[in-house]
Amino acid sequence: MYLGIDLGTSGVKTVLMDEEQSIIASATAPLDVSRPAAGWSEQDPADWITATEAAMSELKRSDPARLAAVTGIGFSGHMHGATLVDDADRVLRPCILWNDTRSHAEAAELDANPVFRALSGNIVFPGFTAPKLLWVKNNEPDLFSRVAKVLLPKDYLRLWMTGEHVSEMSDASGTSWLDVGKRQWSPQLLSESGMDPDQMPRLVEGSRASGTLRRELAAVWGMSGDVIVAGGAGDNAATAIGMGTVEDGDAFISLGTSGVIFAANSAYRPNPESAVHAFCHAAPELWHQMGVILSATDTLNWFAGITGLSAEALTAELGDTLQAPGPVFLPYLSGERTPHNDARIRGALTGISHQSDRPAVTAAILQGVAFAFRDSLEALRAAGTDVEYLQAAGGGSRSDIWLRTIATALDVPVAVSGAGDVGAAFGAARLGMLATLDDSALSLCTTPAVDRIIQPETALRAAFDDAYEHYRKTYPAIRSILS
Repeated sequence: MYLGIDLGTSGVKTVLMDEEQSIIASATAPLDVSRPAAGWSEQDPADWITATEAAMSELKRSDPARLAAVTGIGFSGHMHGATLVDDADRVLRPCILWNDTRSHAEAAELDANPVFRALSGNIVFPGFTAPKLLWVKNNEPDLFSRVAKVLLPKDYLRLWMTGEHVSEMSDASGTSWLDVGKRQWSPQLLSESGMDPDQMPRLVEGSRASGTLRRELAAVWGMSGDVIVAGGAGDNAATAIGMGTVEDGDAFISLGTSGVIFAANSAYRPNPESAVHAFCHAAPELWHQMGVILSATDTLNWFAGITGLSAEALTAELGDTLQAPGPVFLPYLSGERTPHNDARIRGALTGISHQSDRPAVTAAILQGVAFAFRDSLEALRAAGTDVEYLQAAGGGSRSDIWLRTIATALDVPVAVSGAGDVGAAFGAARLGMLATLDDSALSLCTTPAVDRIIQPETALRAAFDDAYEHYRKTYPAIRSILS
């Protein structure tokens, strides 16, 4: 048996997988996000442990015998978070999360230094880890002086579970400290941001062992022997492992809290000018490119909070027929990454009239997210990766009307799996399995069976193209107001 643990922004999910790669049991526990100031987003790492303990307790209650048979554990986690610990591994402050934009000035400062794009292969985005540490240095100098290690969120869970300071290539790619082409920490990038290599965790490949589960925890969870803990992966690379996106040109679209178009690459292909991420994959000698939008399902959840209806109720009001776009919605509730790299931009709804009822606004939100994905797709194409087919992942992929909107806006077929949960937690369990085998076992990470393929609605193509051009023109207009 193999265990996958996914530390998400909104909760911890655990899955138990057998050697046939069937999910036997799963459990979740919720997490909250603290927003103490505009643009800030934090979590207490102690809450991650509490949530993991709760999910594991539920898993143990549901199937203790099979949990006892676990031989490998894999991690997935939200990326870029700065978890700071002292020389006794005590947490120094709440973790600054991936969608926190307070360090936009520090990010711009680092990004102006050409060595960062040259070695890391990426823009230094405000959500990345390095500018967060520079912000701490500038604003919390006493605390900064006590930082012994900087850990990414899932790697703090690893510290609790194994006692080891370890990270892996895919997650480390989002720090702005990794030489992504060489798959190693860059002393130069660390020095340029006021950090030291000793403050970094040891690096392993995501599909290889990083340590073993502490005997005390193994006893609590009913496990025995040396349970191997894999390097794991950042959430998107873990999802790719779960989706079988491991061959050059394979791609998926993730419609979650944030949104991602992810394409696997057999070689390192940086193109930071397009605001596309070029990261290491979770297995040796593989890389990937990503276009990232910061607010995907979060936009519909925001509108649900205003209307008092659930997201499902809102989309149900749209019926079964996809309509031509009307009002234009910019989904920039907390800034945007691809293609704008703009922490200050905020969302907008334009083109409303007396006829713009609640379903019209809901449809505009779905279309706005779809057009943001099209921005990412165009950026990927500019970076040398053409995507002709996308697999759907993420909680939002349960919405048929949203997937039809995306397929039509992108003019790309979208495949929906009939295999159940093939997301980050499943990918983490697969990495736990791979860590007990060898690199050749990557071939076991097959693509799930396709339940159906959603084709673009060709009759609406011209209307969606026109609306996309309007969408593209709206961003600079709104940006000029904020300048």
